[in-house]
Amino acid sequence: MISIYKSLETPQMLQAIDSIQPGCWINMVAPSDQDILLISKKTNVPAELLRAALDDEETSHIDTDGENMLVIVDVPFTEMEANSLTYDTFPLGIIHTESYIITVCLKNSRILTDFIDGKIKSFYTFKRSRFILQILYRIASYYLIYLRQIDKKSVMIEKRLHRSLRNKELIQLLSLEKSLVYFNTSLKANEATFEKMLKLDLLKKYPEDKDVLEEVIIENTQAIEMANIYSNILTGTMDAFASVISNNLNIVMKLLASVTIVMSIPNMIFGSFGMNVAGIPFAQNPFGFWYVYLITIFICVISFLILRKKDLI
Repeated sequence: MISIYKSLETPQMLQAIDSIQPGCWINMVAPSDQDILLISKKTNVPAELLRAALDDEETSHIDTDGENMLVIVDVPFTEMEANSLTYDTFPLGIIHTESYIITVCLKNSRILTDFIDGKIKSFYTFKRSRFILQILYRIASYYLIYLRQIDKKSVMIEKRLHRSLRNKELIQLLSLEKSLVYFNTSLKANEATFEKMLKLDLLKKYPEDKDVLEEVIIENTQAIEMANIYSNILTGTMDAFASVISNNLNIVMKLLASVTIVMSIPNMIFGSFGMNVAGIPFAQNPFGFWYVYLITIFICVISFLILRKKDLI
């Protein structure tokens, strides 16, 4: 899908247009080969640059081809999986040319739709370098937002885990920990890309853009620290509750074994007195059944007290 937008100075707004014009923003979401060839032909951007962000394993980096500069960064995404919200990252390609800004991504990102829906103020598509930095700042902000969501979600799961101690909660925590690993890896890769951008001549022409990029780096560094902290907390929580679940299982097995021992005593006694042989005690006594019954209860109570003293019940 291809969408083309252009900013209007008076009044400030983003307008969808039908054709490619100088100073416009071309947003490509999961483009087909025909879309890539069409945009490549009309903008003189090599198709290889347009396809670079379509590899979901592509790492964050900067690439140049003449006057065209490609910046690939990992952006956070949320998805519904098995009735649960999961977090992942995908590469977003931002191409800076002499006349256009082109964004390419496999999925429709909330980061870009915020610009389209007018949630971001004071941005213009024809201020290309500033627009790129505003996108990068929005990416870092969304990492922080999703990290706080992950922290709140982990706290909720932990409270349920206190009550249930089931594997379901542990699996959900494992999913969150995996998301934090993805976030941490992507944030570190983005950090290296941002550091390289500081050295670009494009930003040296505009000192205020350099200040914005430094703010992006600060936000990204904060997100890395938060991801590390939350990951360590989740790892410790999962290890602790895994030990608790294992310990509770041992307690249940110990209890069942003790109950089995106590319940086997009546079977042994009644089985012995049930044998049809001569010389069985109390065989001729009219109260023999009750004597055997009381003896059985007495032995079971003694066995129970012994097991209780040894903390087996």
